Formats: sequence, structure tokens, C-alpha cells
Amino acid sequence: MFVGREQELATLHGVLDGILTGSAASQPGRCILMRGRRRIGKSMLAEEFTRRASVPTLFYTASGDTPEVELSQLLEEVASSTLPHRAAFTETTPATWHAALQLLVDAIPDDIPSVVIFDEVPYLMEQVPAFEGHLQRVWDRFLSRKPVLLLLIGSDLSMMEALNSYERPFYQRGSEMIVGPLNPAEVGEMLGLDAAAAFDAVSITGGLPLVCSEWPRGLGVWGYLAQALEDPLSALLVSGERAMAAEFPTAAQARDVFTAIGHGERTYSNIARAAGGITHASLSRSLEVLGKKRLVVSELPISVRPSKERRYRIADPYLRFWLSFLRPHMDLIERRRGDLLLTRVKESWTSWRGNAIEPLIRDALWRLLPDGQLPISPSAIGAYWNRGNTVEVDIVGADRAPIARELLFLGSIKWREKAPFDARDLAALQRHRVALTDSPVPLIAVSRSGVTAVGADASYGPEDLIAAWTRTRRSLTA
Repeated sequence: MFVGREQELATLHGVLDGILTGSAASQPGRCILMRGRRRIGKSMLAEEFTRRASVPTLFYTASGDTPEVELSQLLEEVASSTLPHRAAFTETTPATWHAALQLLVDAIPDDIPSVVIFDEVPYLMEQVPAFEGHLQRVWDRFLSRKPVLLLLIGSDLSMMEALNSYERPFYQRGSEMIVGPLNPAEVGEMLGLDAAAAFDAVSITGGLPLVCSEWPRGLGVWGYLAQALEDPLSALLVSGERAMAAEFPTAAQARDVFTAIGHGERTYSNIARAAGGITHASLSRSLEVLGKKRLVVSELPISVRPSKERRYRIADPYLRFWLSFLRPHMDLIERRRGDLLLTRVKESWTSWRGNAIEPLIRDALWRLLPDGQLPISPSAIGAYWNRGNTVEVDIVGADRAPIARELLFLGSIKWREKAPFDARDLAALQRHRVALTDSPVPLIAVSRSGVTAVGADASYGPEDLIAAWTRTRRSLTA
């Protein structure tokens, strides 16, 4: 079952509609550079788009092999495509990639729209000499003059960004499209879960379609984990190792740093120590690599005063869960003792989830505001902490980050299973407001289990927060 992706599908169909109507008659061709993390569902999205579009299509996926093998695979894909003039490739067999791209032009129709998809483009950028230059020349001279949508897909985020960067051959030839994970509303719909359980599911699966597809509809968190942890081939278990192998084929130090952060280390010195006591220079290089790959997020506290208290976290919720609970205990999986691992997860679940849910809630508020409770539109939403962690504020809305001119609101998150956000939680937030600002900025209470405290300016529960995504979907289908 294909669920969600309405915004992405609407964007792709909008581009194809522009080609259909001939809005740019001299150069009707359009190119989209689609990027997103591995196993996020980019190829599935492209497949669904072409299925709905029902136009002639070529879907080629690079494998990272030699240029000769890649070329042979391209020829096979063209032969099995629905391009009306694909016979051109059987009549003439191109010997080089440049010749193959030029011949592809002849296989694409002039009178009807078509879609050409190149998946895993970073492999071609690495393996095929001057691939970007060949593509640029063929696009400028021929392809852009055809009614074709060229969709270039890649999982290596930094390389896909480089493809469209200044001084690279294909600069400004394509529009960028970022594909993220399934959001909580989409996960809830796919799995038949209420809002609170949907947020839990996202914390575990990261919204990865492949992992979600193995979650039986209507099954709760513990039921799903009991099932997945007994299967050594489940997507929940194997996707993490595959992602690590793909991201760090040779960068052992970056892998060690990434693992240290995944185990809960947040500060520079603690990460260095947990990663084996590596030098500051090596740690800085590793953090730079992780930042470019969009694997790690570097954060500073938001306040009106500058701070050097930088913290790091894993960007992908699924990998946060995998590194915290699964990777350290793969021996239990090999022994077929998923029951013991499930017990370990249950023991740490409440405290782990309380931290893991915070970025997701801040994202929801950023999408949701302004609303009827809090008519404020922040430019940035983050958090605040001081050196000794004696003052910590889960939610800080401001006019800019990290050094704000004005703080707009503060908030506290209490994502407990049964206990509501009570008067003691609000009193703690009020004390932290005094430490952070002299202004009586509004206070937000966020809770999984309701709010009993009196005096908060706004309060949000799972149903309120999930509306940040359902509202967007309604506006797209209106």
C-alpha cells in the first residue's frame, strides 16, 4: 500500500503538467534533482509517480560497477522501457556513455511527454569519467528541447548537492527536491495508529517506508518490537547495518564518532572520549564529514546571549533507536533472544523516548504555528541549556537562531506514558524563564498524557501536534 507523499507527488505532477501544456515551448524539458537518505523511499515515490502519470518511461538504476557494466545495464533498461523509439538502441549499440546519452535523445518522443529516471546518480558521478559534463552537453543541446522530465535521484546528499553547485557542469540545470521520511500523520495512517502511538512509531522506524511496511497494521509498539526482534532478517534490524556500511565504507573514525553520538554522547569532549580518545583534529574532521552527509546535527542553545555550548545529535530517528538499543546487543539477536532485548528496551524506553521525541515536537510546532492558541510565527524553534545543565528549556521560539534579538515563547515537554503535565512542571518552566529572560514571554506545555497545570498560555498533546502534518495534507487536496 502506497501511503502519503501527497506533497511530493503533487510537485512532480505539477512539473509534468507544465510540460504537457507546453508552458516553455522552446525548451519544454525539465530536470529535477531528487535527494534523500537511503531507504527513505525515493525510488518507490518515483515508481508511484510514473504509474499514475502513465507516460512513456525509462527507469535506470546505477549499481556502482564499472562504466562498462553500467552502460550495459542502461542498454538493457532502455530495451525494456516504454519509450516509443527504444529500438534505436538495438539498431546501434553505443560504446561510450556520451554516445549512449546522445542516442537516448532519439529514443525520447518529440510529440508527447515522457519521463527519464536515473537512480543512484552519485555512482555515475564517481564511476563514469566526465559524466556530469556529458549530461550537461546532451541536456543543453537536445534533451531540454524535448517534452521530457529528467529525474535524477541520489542518496549521497553531499554529492547530489554538488551536482547542482556553482562551477559544476550541471549547475542550475535542475530544480532540487528533498524527500524526507514519512511524517507522523502518514505513519499513523499506514499503521492504523492513534496520534500518540504514531509518534512512538516514528521514534522507532524513523518513518522509513521499508521498516514501516513490516509493522502489522493496528499492532502497538511492544507487539511490533516483540515480533521484529525475533526475526534476524527484519528491516528494523538489518537497515541500520546496511546504512552504516553504505555511509562509512572506509571512514572508520567517522563511524566511531557517529556511534558515540548514537550512544548518547552530546558534547565535543565526551564524544572524543567515547570514540576512543581520538585527537581534536580527527574529531573535527569526522564531525565535518558527518555534517556534510546530514547524519549529525550540530546545535547551539537559542538565547539573546551567545553561547559556545554546542551539542550534537543523530539526525535520523531510526538510527538513533538502532544505535541506542539494537547495535549494542546484536549478540542477543544471534542467540534468538529477542525477548531479552525487548526487556532492555522497556527498561530505558521512557527516558530515551523523552529525549528522542523533542526534535520531532519542535518540528511539529514550527509547522503548526501560528494557531488559535498561540498566534505567533517564530523564525526558529530550538532549545536552551547552560554549561552545567542547571537550566534546560525544551522549546525556545525566537526571531532568529542561535543568537536571538527577541525570545517569543518558551516551552516544556513531558512525554510521559500516564502522568500529565502538572503544576510542578509548570513551576519549573517558570523558574527557567526567569533565568533566561526578563520578559514575560508565553509558556507552552506539551504532554503526551494531558495538562492539569493552570497558567500555561498554550498546551499541546499528540492530536494537536499531528495536525501540523494533516493540515498540510488537507490544503494540498483542497
